[in-house]
Amino acid sequence: MPAIPKKDLTNFLPMTREEMEARGWDYVDVVFVTGDAYVDHPSFAMALLGRLMEAEGYQVAILSQPDWHSCEPWKKFGRPRLCFAVSAGNMDSMVNHYTANRKVRNDDAYSPGGRIGLRPDRATLAYCQRAREAYKGVPVIAGGVEASLRRIAHYDYWSDKVRRSILLDSKADLLVYGMGERPLLEILRRLAAGEPIKNIRDVRGTAYRLGASEKPPEDAIYLPSYEEVVASKEAFARMTKMAHLETNPYNARRLVQYHDREAVVINPPAFPLTEEEMDRVYGLPFQRRPHPLYGDEPIPAFEVVKHSVQIMRGCFGGCTFCSITAHEGRIIQSRSPQSIIQEIERLKQDPEFKGVISDIGGPTANMYRMNCSRPEVREKCRRLSCIHPTICKLLNTSHGPLIELLKQVRHVQGIKKVYVASGIRMDLAQLSPAYMNHLVRYHVGGHLKVAPEHCDPDVLRLMKKPSIEDFERFAKKFHELSRAAGKEQYLVPYFISGHPGCDLKAMIRLAEFLKRTGYRPQQVQDFMPTPFDIATCMYYTGIDPMTGEKVYVPRGERERRLQRALLQFWKPENYFLVREALQLAGRTDLIGSGPQCLIPSRPPKEALVARRKSQHERTGAEHPTGMKATVAGYRPHRKTFRRRTTKKS
Repeated sequence: MPAIPKKDLTNFLPMTREEMEARGWDYVDVVFVTGDAYVDHPSFAMALLGRLMEAEGYQVAILSQPDWHSCEPWKKFGRPRLCFAVSAGNMDSMVNHYTANRKVRNDDAYSPGGRIGLRPDRATLAYCQRAREAYKGVPVIAGGVEASLRRIAHYDYWSDKVRRSILLDSKADLLVYGMGERPLLEILRRLAAGEPIKNIRDVRGTAYRLGASEKPPEDAIYLPSYEEVVASKEAFARMTKMAHLETNPYNARRLVQYHDREAVVINPPAFPLTEEEMDRVYGLPFQRRPHPLYGDEPIPAFEVVKHSVQIMRGCFGGCTFCSITAHEGRIIQSRSPQSIIQEIERLKQDPEFKGVISDIGGPTANMYRMNCSRPEVREKCRRLSCIHPTICKLLNTSHGPLIELLKQVRHVQGIKKVYVASGIRMDLAQLSPAYMNHLVRYHVGGHLKVAPEHCDPDVLRLMKKPSIEDFERFAKKFHELSRAAGKEQYLVPYFISGHPGCDLKAMIRLAEFLKRTGYRPQQVQDFMPTPFDIATCMYYTGIDPMTGEKVYVPRGERERRLQRALLQFWKPENYFLVREALQLAGRTDLIGSGPQCLIPSRPPKEALVARRKSQHERTGAEHPTGMKATVAGYRPHRKTFRRRTTKKS
C-alpha cells in the first residue's frame, strides 16, 4: 500500500484511520461502503453522495472494496454515529462480473488495474451482512443501482429464477432507490435528530420492510405477491406493468408486495433535483481523480470520464432494455451553463488536461433542458416514453439551449476541442437542422456513436426504438453535413442480438441490412436481462407486460451464439455459425458468391483454423499456441467458471 502524501490526507474523504485522524475526527457519522474503487469524481456515486453529505456537515468515511470474508474492515473507523450506507457500486455486481453468456469477465473497469475479484457476487447482500455483524444496532441503508432495480421480486438471469426483494435478503433497515441525494439527506437529518430508524418510513425514494404483525399503509396498491409471481408468469408480467406505471414522482402511488407473511413497502419516487440543486451537487469540491492510495494504478472507468462533463441526468426514451430511465427517472434534470463553465475552469487546472473535453453530455447527450411544456399534464401522465411510438406534442424538443451551451463551452479560453461522445437520440436530433449542423461541424471526433439497435420493425417496437428508416435518414444527413464541412467522419452504430421478439429470421434481416449499407460493427451487444427492465420481463415470461401479447424469446446458448454471429457475418471465425443459422432459417440463398450472399459456399481457411481452436478451448486441452485454460472466480476455491487467457495476460 503506497504512503499517502500529507497534503492529500484531508483533500479526499478518508479511506483510512490515519486520514480520519488527520482531520481531527474521533468518530464518523456515516461509513459509505462501496464495491468500486474510490474515485473523487462526480461520475462515481460514492464521491457524489459523500461530498454532498460532507457539505451538509456530516463526517463521512469511504470503505471501498472491503474484504468481505469477515466484518473486520467494517470496524476500521469505529462505530458510525448514524449509519452504514451500502452500495454495490456504479453497476449491478452480477453485470459487473459476468457476460451475457454468464462467463466470468476478464476485467473490472471500476477496480484498480482493472483487477477482478475485489467485490463479491451480489455485493449488496454481503456488505449489509458484514455491517450488521460489525456493530449491532447501527442502521444499515442499502442503495445504488443493484439495490434500486432489485427492490421488488425480480427475475435474476444468473440463477435463472425469481428472487425476493433485495431488501428482505439483505436485511437492510431501509432501501434507497433511484438517485439518492434527496432521500439519503432526509434520512441522515432525521437520524441525527434522534429519530429511530424504524420510524423513518415516509421518505420518498425509499422502501422498507413490513413485519408480519404490521398493517400496510391504507393508501397503498398491492403488487402480486412473491409467491404469485414465482408460480405464474402472467402474474410476473402484471407486477412489472404495475411497477413501471408508478414511476412518475408526480402521480406515483405507494406499492406493497407481500413475501409470505412479510411485505416490502415502496414509497413514491423522490422528486427530481432543481437546476439550483444540480448546480450545487456538481459544484462540490471534487478532486477529479482516484484516491492517492491507489498510486499509479489506473482505474479504467475513470480514464474514460476524467476529462468529461455531465450536463444533465435522466432519460425520457423509455427503451425497454435499458435501466437508465428506471434508475435516474424520465424527467430531465439539467445544470445551468454557469455551473458547467465553472466545472470546465476547474478542469483546466488539471496538469494532465490538454484542452480537450472528451465528452459533454449525459445519458442522452441531446436531451439537455427538454421537458414537458405543460407541467399540469406531466403531473397526470403515465406514459413510459415521451418519444415512442411518437414524440409527444407537449414535449419541448428545442435544441436551442444546448446549441448555446456548446458555443459557450467552445469559446472558453484554453479549450481546443469539445466532443459529444455520449449517445444521442437521432429522432430528436433531426428535429433541429441547426443542432445537426453544429454537432457535425464542431463536436464529432471522427466517429459518432448512435444506437439504432435493430432493423426489424417488430423488434424495434418491443424495444421502444424508432424505425430503421429514421436511422437511415439521420445517417444520410450526417454524411451530407460532414462532406459540406470538409470532414471525413463516420457513424458507429450499435446493435443488439438476442433481444425478446428477435428470431433467426429477424437477425438475418439485420445481417442483410448491414450487408446492404456496408456497416461492420466491431462491438456488438448480446441482450442481457437485467433486473426490473421491461425487456427482462419479456425474456422471462414470453409476454409483453404492457400489452399482454406473446413474445418470441431466443433461449439457450446456441441460439444466442448464432444471433451474435449474424451481426458479424463477415468474420471468418463466425462462418460455420452463420451457415448453420442460414440453414435453420431456410435462407441458403444467402450462401454463395452472389452480391446478396452473406457467406461463400466454401469455408475460408481462417474459418477452419478458428473452429479447431474453439474445439481445443471447449475440451480444455492445451492450445497449439501453448496457452492453457485457467480457472478464476469471485469466491475462494470456486471452480465453476473458466477464464480465457491470452499470450499478453
